[in-house]
Formats: sequence, C-alpha cells, structure tokens
Amino acid sequence: MRTLSIARLTFLEARQRKLLWAVVLLGLAFLAVYATGFHFMYRDLTRAMSSNAARMLEPTNFFVMTGLYGVNFLAVMLAVLTSVDVIAGEIASGTIHTIVTKPLRRWEIVIGKWLGLALMLSAFTVLMSAALMGIVWLIAGYLPPNPIPGVALIVLEGLVVLTLSILGGTRLPTLTNGVVVFMLYGLAFIAGWIEQFGAFLHNEAAVNVGIVVSLLMPSEAMWKRAAYLMQPPFLRELNLSATPFGAASAPSAVMVVYAVIYTVVVLGVAVRWFGGRDL
Repeated sequence: MRTLSIARLTFLEARQRKLLWAVVLLGLAFLAVYATGFHFMYRDLTRAMSSNAARMLEPTNFFVMTGLYGVNFLAVMLAVLTSVDVIAGEIASGTIHTIVTKPLRRWEIVIGKWLGLALMLSAFTVLMSAALMGIVWLIAGYLPPNPIPGVALIVLEGLVVLTLSILGGTRLPTLTNGVVVFMLYGLAFIAGWIEQFGAFLHNEAAVNVGIVVSLLMPSEAMWKRAAYLMQPPFLRELNLSATPFGAASAPSAVMVVYAVIYTVVVLGVAVRWFGGRDL
C-alpha cells in the first residue's frame, strides 16, 4: 500500500510539472500538424491513384508509421525528462531525507516512483497512438495491422528508457544521467540502422553489430518489432521498409521477452543501488 501511495503521489507531482504539460502541448501540436499534412497528402494520392487503390496502401502505411515514430520519440523524450531527476534531483536537493526518515523502505520509494511515472508514460503513449490512428482512420479509412501489440511495444520501449533513467539517477547527477540515457538511446538508434542495412545487403557482420547493441539497449528493437507488426505482409516481402519508420528485419518475439526481463533486472539493480547508497 505504501508503494501505491508513492506511485500516486509521483503521478500527481508529475501532472503538476510544467515540463509534462509542455510535452503534452507539443504532442497536441504534432497531432494537429500531422492531421493537416495527412489530409492534403491523402487528397492528392486519391486524385493520382484513384484507379489503383492497392498502390495507395504503401504511401498511406508509410505516413502512418512516420506518425507513430513521432509518437515513439515523444514518449522516449517524456520518459527521460520526467524521470531523470526523480531520484537524483531529490538527493541533490536533500528532499529525499524527509522521505527516507519516514517508515518507508527504500525499495518502496524506487518502485513507487517507477510505477507512478510508468502509468503516466503508458497513458500518454496509448492516447497519442490512438489519436493518431484515429486521424488516419477518419481521413483514409485505414488502420495498420496489429495496432494493439504494436502500441504495446512502443510503451515497452518507453518503459525500458524510463527504467534506465531511474537506474542512473541512483548513482549519477541529473545532467550526467540525462546525457548518458540519451546517448544510449542514440547508440541503439544508430545500431538499428546498421542492422537494417545489414539485413538489406545480406551483411551478417552488420546485423550482428545491431543485435549486440540491442542486447545492451533494447529500445530500438522494440520499435522495429512494432513497425514490422504494423506493416501489411506484402510490404514486408517487397523490402520497402528499410527506413527509420519500418523494419527490413524484425526482432523475434524472444527479444520482446528479453526486453521485459531487462526492464525488471534494471529496476532491481536500481533498488539495490539506492538501498546501498549513503545519503
């Protein structure tokens, strides 16, 4: 119960921060721009390809995946910015002492804060993804395949980044923690590109580089898996998906299980590190 109380307080505290509302406003602006752009794009496509509806599926799905990639990036940004100082900032300011002196175990503090931020991040990601796909459906009458598993994987990617940020906050100052997490995310992104080109060119060494980095930071692998699931099968077979918004080769379901275990283990390490830290 104390863990849930901390989760609730963390969620309420995050709601009151200007940073959260800045990201929410940015997300709403993104949806408005996306809806406008997609409307005019689809109108022109309808005029140019009115006699071939099948050909319209490729650019329509591409624009859907482009929009979802934007949602994915906003979710990662929200995960880092809301969690980077949730522990490190309170340690630096000394406010953590008022919490740990109460009848609370340290693991309850870490788990409670993680639960509160995870709930907020999951709600943001699901609502943004649903709104974007709703826009596409209203304009084009199209929904990508497997939307629920796809969005769930985007949520999982955000949780991976969130957990790493909380782990870093138990040992690193706020700024350093943020830089490290963003650099790890960037490394995973670049490695994902290398793996995609390797798969497209049948270069096993490049694919292996991407796999190794995915084991260290599985965030990009979750996006690639989500993109693969939300593409029509014939587009996968045409190898038209080797872009940041698609997946020429998809991580297996085993990688999803690994990402879940990775998140649990990293959270456990965060609990242990915070529990052993001299405050």
